[in-house]
Amino acid sequence: MTEHPTSHERRQSGAGRPPAPADPRGALLRTPEQPSQLPGSGALPVQARTGDAPRSSGTAAPRGKRGKAGGKASPDAGMSASSGTDAPTPPPASPGPGPEHSQPSATEPDPHRPRPAPESIPVQPDAEQARSSRTSGGKERRTGQSLPQGGPMPMRRDGDRLRFVGAATRRIARGIDLDEIVMGLCRATVPTFSDAILVYLRDPLPVGDERPTGPLVLRLRRTDRIPEERDTESGFLSVLRPEPSELSAMTAELCEVRPGGALAEVLRGVRPVFADAPAARAALPELLGDDLPVPSGQRAILAPLRGRRRVIGAALFLRRPERLAFEADDLLVAAQLATHSALGIDKAVLYGREAYIADELQRTMLPETLPRPTGVRLASRYLPAAETARVGGDWYDAIPLPGSRVALVVGDVMGHSMTSAAIMGQLRTTAQTLAGLDLPPQEVLHHLDEQAQRLGTDRMATCLYAVYDPVSHRITIANAGHPPPVLLHLGGRAEVLRVPPGAPIGVGGVDFEAVELDAPAGATLLLYTDGLVESRLRDVWTGIEQLREKLAAVAALTGPDHPPPLEALCDEVLDMLGPGDRDDDIALLAARFDGIAPSDVAYWFLEPEDAAPGRARRLARRALSRWGMEDMTDSVELLVSEVVTNAVRYASRPVTLRLLRTDVLRCEVGDDVPQLPRLRQARATDEGGRGLFLVNRLARRWGATRLSTGKVVWFELNRS
Repeated sequence: MTEHPTSHERRQSGAGRPPAPADPRGALLRTPEQPSQLPGSGALPVQARTGDAPRSSGTAAPRGKRGKAGGKASPDAGMSASSGTDAPTPPPASPGPGPEHSQPSATEPDPHRPRPAPESIPVQPDAEQARSSRTSGGKERRTGQSLPQGGPMPMRRDGDRLRFVGAATRRIARGIDLDEIVMGLCRATVPTFSDAILVYLRDPLPVGDERPTGPLVLRLRRTDRIPEERDTESGFLSVLRPEPSELSAMTAELCEVRPGGALAEVLRGVRPVFADAPAARAALPELLGDDLPVPSGQRAILAPLRGRRRVIGAALFLRRPERLAFEADDLLVAAQLATHSALGIDKAVLYGREAYIADELQRTMLPETLPRPTGVRLASRYLPAAETARVGGDWYDAIPLPGSRVALVVGDVMGHSMTSAAIMGQLRTTAQTLAGLDLPPQEVLHHLDEQAQRLGTDRMATCLYAVYDPVSHRITIANAGHPPPVLLHLGGRAEVLRVPPGAPIGVGGVDFEAVELDAPAGATLLLYTDGLVESRLRDVWTGIEQLREKLAAVAALTGPDHPPPLEALCDEVLDMLGPGDRDDDIALLAARFDGIAPSDVAYWFLEPEDAAPGRARRLARRALSRWGMEDMTDSVELLVSEVVTNAVRYASRPVTLRLLRTDVLRCEVGDDVPQLPRLRQARATDEGGRGLFLVNRLARRWGATRLSTGKVVWFELNRS
């Protein structure tokens, strides 16, 4: 009977033969009488490759079959090789890292086992398998290089490489932005494929079909390497510390690729190359700098990163001198990693551009800053539905109106996409235009409904429009299918205002109703969209009740005589959102009603006659004397006389004159003529046309606003 050898490199002469040579770390290789494998071992079985002739220290073994157990030896392996019975011979041995039937010792665990690779990346073959492929002289069989004692071994089988590439590309593909993709490449390759990696990217990175201008400049984006405990006392990276930032400090951060140079030729070739290639020997010093030594032989792979249109960078894979050099098949692995990383980076750059456009669109649609109207303080917040959907149809606005009034608007277009944001922008612009006409709130909603129908049949939105008058301390509200506002009183009581709900904008054929309510000084009105109070976990009315309780709880912290600060109040309101409550974007507008005290307001009606300017000067002088502002009398009398004179010249109904004392002195003159005055340069021979010129030179600021019943011309003076 013919004996089955236990290894394709060494024949076993029989049971009486001396035991197999000890492992370099002391663990004996298993014999056929010990077929069990070490439990929990991370080593992968080495698959023999056909076509490779086995090497043996003795006579070549006859051909035969394997045992039925796959990787186990035949039960007849312990019998004498001198038997005359024919038996099938084992298949040719693989030139891989070790014999197929060799197993690590179960009694002596290997203290130098390689660190397991993270994220399900296949680990490298166990050290015993790699060492068993050596000859008795301790050298690698195919290259003749000396192998390290206890270092990580390279992947030697096609199956290992395929599993590694599959796991690595999955890890790279999980990244959604540039940093995640580059980090995925580094973490997937170190230490399984290389000991260190340097990733260079084009600066700046081109976007899509954009044609880059200027020279090709590569910037070191990220470096990674094996931990310090895996270092040795010699080699390319032995002097470097484990911190990636210090690894990058050893190399040139910026590299300008010279046209026609060696690095440009390697990048143009796209395919990865070894460091000992003629082109790479000249390209690596150009990339890394002249001060950093480059490993010799096949211990470095330079892989260009090519996106959809052009080369966008390069990756350098490095191995230390005491580790096995890269093989020809590793160039294919590097090419796959570079291709997947480059395409992922290309998509990440496109995604970043889209996110930037979305952010810019959202910031353009929403007000950059809120106005500071007289008698009211404002604060606002906006939260997108998610990081991947940064635009939506929610908006808010605060529009100053004539007479020191202010319009407060909050709306919500159906959906949270680019289309919703575009429709929201059109509706917001329409609302601003209608507010400038000083239309009643119900009329504004009616025109918004018509505009939404012109945009399309499926353009639906909810909106709440309110006008606050700080002089009368009243607020007028009209609603179009929006959640009702909440009023937080000065004493800490939170009240959900009873506003007719109305139909959403875009339905068409419906009327809107406005209600007028008290707005006491010190109260806070909170306008919001349904994303704040409605989610998959709660209905809208439950959310409104929770919002009311939250406002009352926040007000209790500051006491009944002091309302909570607006900014802190907005933050506390958003804190009521739970993990499952972010189904929609959120717009929030808070208004603190300070009002204007009646003692700071003076109001008169003047008949449109020639004596009106003189009477206006006398009334203004008395009001200033009552307020203790006599030093402003001359300027106020001059400007009031000019504005009232221009009003009574064309008015057919009584002219209104109002003085407001706040942080500034404001004067408002209203008439029934819709034409707005325009500033012009009067000629020397003109008898008129200098009134607005004086107003423009002496007043802090001035303006004119058209009303539904005429216009209002106003100016402000700084209080001395």
